[in-house]
Amino acid sequence: MGNPQNKIKTIHIAGTNGKGSTSHMLAAIFQKNNYKTGLYTSPHLKDFRERIKINGNMVSKDFVIDFVEKTKNISDEIKPSFFELTFVMALDYFAQQKVDVAIIETGLGGRLDSTNVITPLLSVITNIGFDHMDILGNTLDKIAFEKAGIIKPSIPAVIGESIPETKPVFEKKAKETGSPLYFAEEKFEIISTDYELDYLEIETADKESKEKNSFQLDLSGLYQQKNLLTVLTAVELLKNNFSLDKEKIRSALSKVKLLTGLHGRWEIIHQKPTVALDVAHNEDGIRQLIQQIDQSKFDQLHIVFGMVKDKDIEKILCQLPKHAKYYFTKAQIPRALPEDELQQKALHHQLAGQTFPVVNKALKSAISHSKENDLVIVCGSVFVVGEVEPF
Repeated sequence: MGNPQNKIKTIHIAGTNGKGSTSHMLAAIFQKNNYKTGLYTSPHLKDFRERIKINGNMVSKDFVIDFVEKTKNISDEIKPSFFELTFVMALDYFAQQKVDVAIIETGLGGRLDSTNVITPLLSVITNIGFDHMDILGNTLDKIAFEKAGIIKPSIPAVIGESIPETKPVFEKKAKETGSPLYFAEEKFEIISTDYELDYLEIETADKESKEKNSFQLDLSGLYQQKNLLTVLTAVELLKNNFSLDKEKIRSALSKVKLLTGLHGRWEIIHQKPTVALDVAHNEDGIRQLIQQIDQSKFDQLHIVFGMVKDKDIEKILCQLPKHAKYYFTKAQIPRALPEDELQQKALHHQLAGQTFPVVNKALKSAISHSKENDLVIVCGSVFVVGEVEPF
């Protein structure tokens, strides 16, 4: 395809959780600063074209059709994976449209991920947790090694969150590649957080200059605090390449959903009762979701829950609150764990509830059994959240 990855400026984002939110936040900041901004993410919730956007607008259907036609002979010859073909489609589109910058989210891992063909201006690793262990390894340092594969020679790298098991892995890789390494938690800190149902008010401080700033995020999940520090650290480094205005950064962070179309991150879609969608689907993601629930005010908790077969289901079920009413369901995909199997596994953890073959039937039942001060959460799988129909 003529190496379109060499024709555009890119920023590369990896991590177990938070890479989607971080990618969208950075894209919103560039858009607000009047840069033509490409955004490549996965998976999609409703429409395949969500994966490839410029300034928040999905790639056109015509481009997708034309690209598949144009590459048919190549595909027949080398048989690329679905993800590989989609990624090259994104690169081709961004190069053709002459974007000023493209934010590229990894698909899985980093070192061997298709997206690792790019040489970015900056590499960002949000955090390391347990997910895809069958491919990435079953210890945090092994997973960190795979994610650290996106750190390129002499290219600066930002680490959003580190722990004793992973920090040495990043430091070793950065030393090997001669890459400047920055830990967000060493650069910025959270002073205070005010959580409301549909926004977060966060005050931060620069640890070196002591300068304080406040941000109102339209992404109201408490885990966005960590992502904000990652984004702010990345922005400081990107100011070497782009003109990024302080007020426009603040404005962008208050309108991420509007600017980029991010959905499914503690997304409130209904009130009285409150209905929240969250794509949390691995051990760390569920842990963060539980923290969110603990900070929320409600009378009764209802959880519409479905998972795919290849996750560490037991480690997730053992974290879920036993006082909730459950509505076990599944997405309409081959990877989905049947709802009756999920119900049986959940019973071993004292989690009780009915089964529903379709997500929206489960949600409808949850709402009908709720009072106006109750909280209904749909979670467990990106695919389950993606099948929720608009109210």
